[in-house]
Amino acid sequence: MSHKATVWAIQQRGLKPATKIVLWFLCDRHNPDFGCFPTQVRLAEDAEMSVSALNNHLTRLEELRLIHRVRSYDPRTHKRKATRYILGFEDGFPPEPTPKTGDGIAGTEAEQNVDPIPESGHGAISGFAAKPSPDFAQSHLRNPEINLVREPLSKPVKEEEEDARARNSDFDLFFAELLSALGFATNATLPAWWQGWPARQHVRRWIDDLGLSTDRIIEVASESRRDHPNPPDGPKALDRFMERAAQRDAQNAAISVKAKRSSNAQGTPPPGPNELAAFYAAKVNSDEYLPPSMISNATCEAMLARGLVTRERLRARGVV
Repeated sequence: MSHKATVWAIQQRGLKPATKIVLWFLCDRHNPDFGCFPTQVRLAEDAEMSVSALNNHLTRLEELRLIHRVRSYDPRTHKRKATRYILGFEDGFPPEPTPKTGDGIAGTEAEQNVDPIPESGHGAISGFAAKPSPDFAQSHLRNPEINLVREPLSKPVKEEEEDARARNSDFDLFFAELLSALGFATNATLPAWWQGWPARQHVRRWIDDLGLSTDRIIEVASESRRDHPNPPDGPKALDRFMERAAQRDAQNAAISVKAKRSSNAQGTPPPGPNELAAFYAAKVNSDEYLPPSMISNATCEAMLARGLVTRERLRARGVV
């Protein structure tokens, strides 16, 4: 772990919460002496997301020039080795490409020591790569047709910064209200587990992952004090309460839908298998919170038989 790296990650602004989580855990795996070589499986496990989602955030971080990936191969077997991540604050981070050549300095002096490969005439980073595999070599070729002119921003930078500040200000007000609901005095010195960015990011997961509104979170936090009058030891202690609230809300919504259908269709038969399969397939394919044991095995088989979902998606959502 590198304290300098994690502090640098926290200081970055304008990132989406999940993207900043990936950057923080990437910096947490940085070693100041040896560099940063975490596997994607390790990073995905740290950030609690799928590998495909992780790759999207890594690509975004590279586009923003906060990280630079150096892929390497075993010189004997030509198999892919762990990717090296160069972080934006490190001395070896490559500069912006020049308009004339489209090439930047490839990092450290050791990384600039290039040995040409006879077949292609292109080099590999000495110490990191030997011979690219056939399916990866094409991505290293320079394409003279690439347009190096930057696309105009959809919004002026100042306006985007103002939007980000407004969102952060709204969340600060909500977070202060949450602390008050949990029994913390105004302007009191908070325990370590309620301080800083990690605590706030954990609370954001209740909104992003469980689908709870800020008002609902405040309500659940107030209800939790009935059995536990003292403030909880960090937001993680409230996860069980928030998950139960999200599950109750989902179940109540399902009951409400069934009751509405019943009242609007007196004397008509109940929903058929096709309608039920489509209803639950929409929930499985969405990102909304899905309570455990909400979908029966028979419904799962019906969705699979109709091609509405895949078995991989059912596993990813914890249904099977």
